[in-house]
Amino acid sequence: MLKATGIKKSYGNLPILKGVDLEVKEGEIVSIIGASGAGKSTLLHILGTLDKPDEGTVALAGTQISGLSGELLSVFRNRNIGFVFQFHHLLPEFTALENICIPAFIARTGRKQAEEKAKELLALLGLKDRGDHKPNQLSGGEQQRIAVARALINDPAIILADEPSGNLDSANAEILHQFFITLRDNFKQTFVIVTHNEGLAGISDRVVTMKDGLII
Repeated sequence: MLKATGIKKSYGNLPILKGVDLEVKEGEIVSIIGASGAGKSTLLHILGTLDKPDEGTVALAGTQISGLSGELLSVFRNRNIGFVFQFHHLLPEFTALENICIPAFIARTGRKQAEEKAKELLALLGLKDRGDHKPNQLSGGEQQRIAVARALINDPAIILADEPSGNLDSANAEILHQFFITLRDNFKQTFVIVTHNEGLAGISDRVVTMKDGLII
């Protein structure tokens, strides 16, 4: 599903990634662990096309995305990559349902179709009755599950998550982690997750450790 080869990235004279190779299979949950400053988030941003490598290539779902730019890159990202971050980044003026639909609207999916898919995701996440609630009416765990639903709305090839449970208590983190397992088992959803959470790393199919800009 994903293949990164020879990824190097520096900021000024500071090398962050020093030649990273990574392959991820369809339906696999891969967790990336390592100390702060190891290059984990930088790698994730490059895999998700939010940043460009100085050297190396990234291929996703058979497309060489390293060579895409501008609108082509934006369209590819919107349709193929879902993002989940430590903070949910929900828009406070919109309801949960509307927040979930935003990537679908960007992809020019019809409103009715997008809202039907969003309602399916809400039900799957155990939030069927929360669609009309605004973010400030939801708990932290519910808000993060809404963010996951938003990442899933366009049926992405891969979900990239950066400390997705880092801002949650242990009970809500466990709910989120088990939902990832459900998505993998029932829908063959692929995940690459940067995490310090030992529980999340423990239920992953594979754990990759980074140190000083390299996978060790």
